[in-house]
Amino acid sequence: MATLGKDSNTTNGRTIIGESILVNGRLDGDEDLTVRGRVEGNINLTKTLVVESSGIVKADVSVRNCIISGVVVGNVTATESVELTQEGRMVGDIKSPRVIIVDGASFRGRVDMGDLEAPRSVGDRPRVAPAPAPVRTSTVVTRPSAPVKPASVPAVIKPASAPPAPPLPPAAALANAKRKVIVKRKK
Repeated sequence: MATLGKDSNTTNGRTIIGESILVNGRLDGDEDLTVRGRVEGNINLTKTLVVESSGIVKADVSVRNCIISGVVVGNVTATESVELTQEGRMVGDIKSPRVIIVDGASFRGRVDMGDLEAPRSVGDRPRVAPAPAPVRTSTVVTRPSAPVKPASVPAVIKPASAPPAPPLPPAAALANAKRKVIVKRKK
């Protein structure tokens, strides 16, 4: 197991695995990692993993952010985001709250962006359909002194002004809804 830290070779606070380097095993670290060579095994970082176009990663990855311009074979779990660039190729599952797959990238796998979070503000609450207005009827009161034929005094029924809106799905159904994947198109 290799641990990346302040004593490893870094450039601008980023550890770089060169094009001629093969790392086989587990990498743990608290700084950014750039892969230009090849890594096989597991990668666990608290910061960003960048796989450049010459880089090949055959590993399960757990990071904060991941930017893939090379090849990744394995599952990627990121706490913030995963971006697959135009040159990027990936086979495996992605689990991250934000996923960007740019037009031209190659991806085979599943994307899990987590459950939808509960609304945070009043404006974001799901709308609840209003209860339908009751149908109002008016009754006719006749005086005993003035006989009236029943056909000459109809009862008045007022219909509701508009049909009620269909009910929205319950919060449980919203929680199981999938989020959209952002796909950038090259201009």
